[in-house]
Amino acid sequence: MQLVVGRIGRPHGIRGELTVQVHTDDPDLRFAAGSVLATEPAARGPLTVSSSRWHSGRLLVSFEGYADRTSAEGLRGTLLVMDSAQAGPTADPDEFHDYELIGLDVVTVAGEPVGAVTDVLHQGQDLLVVRPGPGGGPAAAEILVPFVAAIVPEVDVTAGRLVIDPPPGLLDLGAPD
Repeated sequence: MQLVVGRIGRPHGIRGELTVQVHTDDPDLRFAAGSVLATEPAARGPLTVSSSRWHSGRLLVSFEGYADRTSAEGLRGTLLVMDSAQAGPTADPDEFHDYELIGLDVVTVAGEPVGAVTDVLHQGQDLLVVRPGPGGGPAAAEILVPFVAAIVPEVDVTAGRLVIDPPPGLLDLGAPD
């Protein structure tokens, strides 16, 4: 699976530096000099980082072969991606990469099927987007489940399963009256 680690923005200065909107928790590693990043669209890459630095809270990156503003402008809007296998496991057993959660089957603590995780949202609080499956959950298009230990007591990535202990009414939201 391809993970987006950044999005190239506008050029900065005249020497080919580009602003990069960071989508990784380890930008100093992912954008270190010599790092090779795949791109979307693929025709624009792969790109090799020649240098990177922080300036006024923004990451500025230079890529080999793009030494001036004009050539760098052609990369604007390009997504920088890496293979999920390169991400490695997290150090904390209670921390997960989004791609590890997407696709997990969701069941209640009583073993009742709810559906499957289709996305993870980070909006003030982490939310799991669960699409109800056959025989599980209400007729809603999706259920938003707060990703907190009190509601999600068990995540077993190896078994492909996530257990929830929903408070009353959580699974009824969006169901027809």
